[in-house]
Amino acid sequence: MVCIRCKMVVKEELHKLGLPFTSVELGEADISGNITTAQHNAIKTALLKSGLELMDDKKSVLIEKIKNVIIELVHYSEEPLNINFSEFLSQKLNHDYTYLANLFSEAQGITIEKFLITHRIERVKELLIYDELNLTKIAYLLHYSSVAHLSKQFKQVTGLTPSYFKQLKDKRRNMLENM
Repeated sequence: MVCIRCKMVVKEELHKLGLPFTSVELGEADISGNITTAQHNAIKTALLKSGLELMDDKKSVLIEKIKNVIIELVHYSEEPLNINFSEFLSQKLNHDYTYLANLFSEAQGITIEKFLITHRIERVKELLIYDELNLTKIAYLLHYSSVAHLSKQFKQVTGLTPSYFKQLKDKRRNMLENM
């Protein structure tokens, strides 16, 4: 589950099946008590119909948790990190970062760092398009050490500077208004 709507779908399906739950978070649902094989299969089928997948494999679950921590951090958190990301992830998931990094890379074909950078840059693009924050505020919000670091990473990933990206958006808007 990578979004709020996904959580709503899972809650709805659990309600439909009459399964009591204590919480539904991104990537995880805690169901009260034990469930039967039939209930497990019913959940799996219901989630598949909604485009979601029930994961039973512990390594797959851990990989999803890594993704969800990154997505939550980048898209939903405004709290500054007081420690580096590898320590944060290790503490959050109670595993050694090297183990998490190797597991993630092996399964996803991309490093945790690249996955994090990709999400950060997509979030930067989103914030630039909405035109609500300047680069200094965006850099702070997304835990960059400086605007220069954000700009350098943005250019490496997109091939454009943040200001040029923003100009392209403004040019598009002007072209549409002139039609």
